Amino acid sequence: MGKLTNFKRSLWVFHASGGSCNACDIEIIAALTPRYDVERFGIKLVGSPRHADVLLVTGAIPRDFADKLRRIYEQMPDPKAVVVVGNCGTTGGVFYDSYNIAGPIDEIIPVDVYVPGCPPRPEAIIDGVVKAWLKLEKLEKELEGKKE
Repeated sequence: MGKLTNFKRSLWVFHASGGSCNACDIEIIAALTPRYDVERFGIKLVGSPRHADVLLVTGAIPRDFADKLRRIYEQMPDPKAVVVVGNCGTTGGVFYDSYNIAGPIDEIIPVDVYVPGCPPRPEAIIDGVVKAWLKLEKLEKELEGKKE
């Protein structure tokens, strides 16, 4: 069996809210509280996309926010992953086919992990971030293979 590689640093996450009801945002914050304490695993919420490995996006994306979301995504260094939290970002949720919604997030930026729910539980959000972490480990392993 091959050697398993580990992501060589803590996982830094940037959260972008696209105009949701804030239920998903509250569940993300709940994952940071002492009950779940994701920071003990090295998962840290950061204030700038330039420092982030993972982008957490919540809410249905209004048309005027779509360009801002693309810019946030482009500011993130490679390798990067995107996690969509909640039904609104995945399908539009209750805002489906609304006149001002730019569409599901995967029509705006590439998405790696979907966390369904309205709102999803903190455990599901943590599971989604871990799946993104595994994707980043795989990408980093591929990058190391190309360097050799």
